[in-house]
Formats: sequence, C-alpha cells, structure tokens
Amino acid sequence: MKITDSLLRSFKVARTYRLNSEKVNCVDYSSNGEHAVSSSDDDSIVLYDIQEGKPFSTLYSKKYGVDLIRFTQREVQTVVFSSNKLDDTIRYLSLTDNKFIRYFPGHTARVTALSMSPVDETFISSSLDKTIRIWDLRSPNCQGLTDPLGKPVCSFDPDGLVFAAGVESQAIKLYDIRAFDKGPFACFEARLNRVCDWTGLKFSDDGKLILICTNGGAVRILNAFSGSVLHTFSGYNNNKGIALEACFTPDSQFVMIGSEDGRVHVWSTESGMKVAVLDGKHPGPINTLQFNPRYMTFASACTNTVRANTLYDALRVALLDKVLLTLLLMFTVFMCFPVSLAPVR
Repeated sequence: MKITDSLLRSFKVARTYRLNSEKVNCVDYSSNGEHAVSSSDDDSIVLYDIQEGKPFSTLYSKKYGVDLIRFTQREVQTVVFSSNKLDDTIRYLSLTDNKFIRYFPGHTARVTALSMSPVDETFISSSLDKTIRIWDLRSPNCQGLTDPLGKPVCSFDPDGLVFAAGVESQAIKLYDIRAFDKGPFACFEARLNRVCDWTGLKFSDDGKLILICTNGGAVRILNAFSGSVLHTFSGYNNNKGIALEACFTPDSQFVMIGSEDGRVHVWSTESGMKVAVLDGKHPGPINTLQFNPRYMTFASACTNTVRANTLYDALRVALLDKVLLTLLLMFTVFMCFPVSLAPVR
C-alpha cells in the first residue's frame, strides 16, 4: 500500500492506552515493525504487540529511571536506554527477564540522543557533556569518542556508514564511522532564523534527507549530500518551547510532527506543502512521534496519553481507562498491511 496525501488524511484514532502516570519520554519500533516500546517518567518500559494491537508487558527501572530507549538490532527482546536518575550511564536490558546485560558508563551529563547502527552491534550516543561516544553492544568500554565542539545531537544514516552530529543548534557535521577520529568530512551551517534549540536529527530512509527537530515551532530538512536547506516547516503550535519529535514516513515522502494542541501536522518533502492535519485527540502536547518501518502505523505520545489511529471504518475504536501513547494504526481486524515502499534504502 502506497503512502499518499489522501491516505494520510484518512488516519483516525483507533486505540488509546493509559498505562503511565507521567509523561511518555520516547517510543521506538523494532526493525521488523511488529513491536513498539515506550519509556516514561514513571520509570516504566512498556512493550507493545503491534499485530495484536495491545500492550505485551510492563517493566520498571525504579532505581535508574528511563529516558531515551531503542531496540537493538539483535532481537526485539533487548533494548538500550539512557537514565534520568542517579547517573548518565546507558544500560542494555533484556525485556524477557528484566535483567541488565551490560552497562555503558562514560557520559557525565544527560544523554541527548541514542542511535543504533542498522547493520551491526554498534550504537552512538550524544550528551550535554559535549561528546559523542561510539559503543559496541558486546563490550562495556567506549569504542571511540569525538568532541564536536559544542552540545550535540546525533544519528546514524540508513547504511550505518555515516553519522551526523548537530552541534550547538547551528551546524551539522558528518563523520565516517570507520574514520571518525579524523574529524568530520563535511560540515553544513543550518541555523534557523529564530531562537530555538535543536533537539534531534534523523536521516530519511533513502538517505537523501536530514531532518532537524527543534523546540522552537519549526523543523527543517536538508539535502544530506550538499547540506542545502530544502524546506522549513512551521505553522504548528509550540509556544512553550517543548522538544516535539518529528519523523519521516518510511518512503521518505512526508514529514510529520505533533503539536501543543494534540494534533499531528504532515508536509510533503518534495513540495514543502502541508498535506494533512490529524486530530490525535491528545490532552497535551505530542512530544513523541514515530512511524512504523514496516507497517502502515505510527505512534504518538503526550504527557499522559497513548493512542492508536486507523482508517475510520477499518477498526472498532477501543478506549482503555488510562492512556499514554497514541498508536496510529492502520489495519483491518488487527491484520496489518505492509508498507510497500518501506523501508526504502
């Protein structure tokens, strides 16, 4: 099924999950698209079965807290996550038995980004300590460190050969993962004409675009090869300077972002035109948004609500007592339709 303007406008809320008592910090999909995981300020980690359309298990990290969370490439039953209590160590957790496999100490301030390599056991992390660290899941020792000369956010490209660092909300630096110690091989100035902080970077799945997320009411996409600014998207509510996450659709044709008023805004990456505004029915700002890499679903989360969206007549809407993460799902009687163009490599 091809993602089109009209199809995106057809998404409706299908399910709402209130499983958390505090803000949802992060949502991630497994690489096969069959599971999602969320983290929350209430110290919980919730695993979702996408094909069944329901939560699968809930674990807690009461001692360390849990902020950013990512599935590993190895299997859906393991994750790495950053902490928001005690220290800034990154932890490798088995979701099967709720036991830590490994700790990754080194950062001395809050971790601002976690990005898994799509091809091997490597992942990278950036921190307010102004460093980017390279890790291997098989070793607790940092495999490499680079100082991008400012507060960074970071992301791997879809081939796992290059990573980007957004530095001091001003410039993007590109590094070859095989020769990162030699410094960046390219640097692009991309400062926005407004006061804001960059809160995240993402490559499109075709590797041609870089998305800059901010807390200032605008997001921007750049040509990943030349660094030229292609479009700046605004016109959504973010008056409180919240770090609202944006994402690409798997075919790289659209950018989506939530807003303070609980709606999701969608733009075409080709024309730069806004093509849809979806009512997520969130009671608060949508700070987390992720599109499923394999199925026609996406997840959004706010301060206290998780919801699932689908085509209006494709699925009966089920509301649970408590909500935290809006899963925008498109499937008929829980049978998912694969996205024909995703992921594009």
